[in-house]
Amino acid sequence: MTTGIQKGKNGRADALVELYERAGYARVEPAIVQPAEIFLELSGEELRRRLFIFSDSTGRELCLRPDITIPVCRAHIAKGGNGSANYCYLGPIFRDRGSRSGEIIQAGIEQLGRDDKSAADAECLSLALESTKVFGIDAPAIRMGDVGLFSALVAALKLPPAWQRRLLKDFNRTGTLEADLASLRNKSDPRAAHAGVLAALEGSDPKAARAFVTDILSIAGISAVGGRTPEEIAERFLEQSSRGATSGLAPEAAGVLEKYLRIAGDPDEALAALRALAAEAKLDLSTALDDFEQRTGFIAAAGIDVSKIRFATAFGRALDYYSGMVFEIYDPYERVNTRLVAGGRYDKLMTLLGSNAPVPAVGFAAWIAELENAGGAI
Repeated sequence: MTTGIQKGKNGRADALVELYERAGYARVEPAIVQPAEIFLELSGEELRRRLFIFSDSTGRELCLRPDITIPVCRAHIAKGGNGSANYCYLGPIFRDRGSRSGEIIQAGIEQLGRDDKSAADAECLSLALESTKVFGIDAPAIRMGDVGLFSALVAALKLPPAWQRRLLKDFNRTGTLEADLASLRNKSDPRAAHAGVLAALEGSDPKAARAFVTDILSIAGISAVGGRTPEEIAERFLEQSSRGATSGLAPEAAGVLEKYLRIAGDPDEALAALRALAAEAKLDLSTALDDFEQRTGFIAAAGIDVSKIRFATAFGRALDYYSGMVFEIYDPYERVNTRLVAGGRYDKLMTLLGSNAPVPAVGFAAWIAELENAGGAI
């Protein structure tokens, strides 16, 4: 990771990063060329069509960075990854957007290693809102969700591990969670057509089951079915094999999940509804809800009007490594119809990237062109 991004070329974008520096964030510039494998593993093969991918002399796939969070975290780990650190950046990311330019200027922060998560979340949101003020946007619209709350609910329902993994994986994928809930409500047994294989897999160690299915497909000379890799097919078999264990519980669990996903309002209203649902369903969500309440308190203490935040339990962001608060900030006048700033808590990411120990992490990215367009001339 190197420092020394040139100043003076990006107008208010430079002022934005100077704001972050004054707040205690060190300005950095991670490498533009990155291993493609890391982004594909964390975001799925569907990302491939949007990456600018090429190979080095050894055949290893590389790409122009499609985001900056992962490169910053990789560089932090390479430096030892010890203790807390605050980073900020300004630079291009690269994504294939068809006829539009594939180079997008982005600024942002990454806050790594702070254990006081509620306070860190509030500081992150506050700095994101300060970012819009640099562009003359004083009262942006705020959407918020909490992946950690959904994880706590799924765990409290005590569904089989494969179902828990599937629900968490599908939470941020449009349409797939609704299909999961329909399957949970379905009392018929969808496993009959593959009863022998599923019976052999039921209760198996996931790693051993994946190896088993992969070996079978390899022996048959099959590398993919319907675009799915052997690993994805194995995961599907594991999910199917787990469903027998949901008998008697699944319809009730689906009902609780559906009620949960309908909760929306400002954070205080949502908290009251969530506590009522937990009591009704006799689920212990006290730790997660207490954390939610504490974070809301820190957000209010930062001078943010909590009543203006639109919180929804069904709101997420399409990256699997998010683990807690997620948010997106929009132009209140809809001069720009896409997000201006977005981010959240991603405690899972550092271990996925190779850190020896979990590292609390929260951050956001700001899209400069969108902020310029929403703010207009000052």
